[in-house]
Amino acid sequence: MTRVSELMTRGVRTLSPSDTVALAAQAMDELDIGAIPVCDGQRLLGMVTDRDIVLRVVAQTRPLDTALSEVMSKDVKWCSENDNAETVMDEMAGYQVRRMPVVDRGRRLVGMLSLGDTAAKGDIGKAGDTLNIISQPAEPDRSGQSAASGPAGGGSS
Repeated sequence: MTRVSELMTRGVRTLSPSDTVALAAQAMDELDIGAIPVCDGQRLLGMVTDRDIVLRVVAQTRPLDTALSEVMSKDVKWCSENDNAETVMDEMAGYQVRRMPVVDRGRRLVGMLSLGDTAAKGDIGKAGDTLNIISQPAEPDRSGQSAASGPAGGGSS
């Protein structure tokens, strides 16, 4: 049985709840990542993703100096470094997430487990199966769409 500790990435970049969206976006760009844990010291409080920034800042025309505490995802699913990696990948599929923070008993961040980690260091077949489940198309409620969504097609002529 493979443990999360064998696959996870340690030394993860974190930001504080008072840091700005602009700082988060710059860090994501420089580190070529799509999510950053938000911590109070070492304790995990939430996550901010590139999608959070697009939907909760850009689409709502909020300023780039908005604090991460206002836009981060707070209901973060996490795992322990002693957890079974295959079980955690099943949970990732169920939660529809590609990465999961790894915390200790005090909920202090000790690393991140991503599908990339599992594919590179673990069972590539299981990682592929998990990604396939996560990537299934959703059936969103489109009744409240704005004009921004526009008609389907290949763009304007």
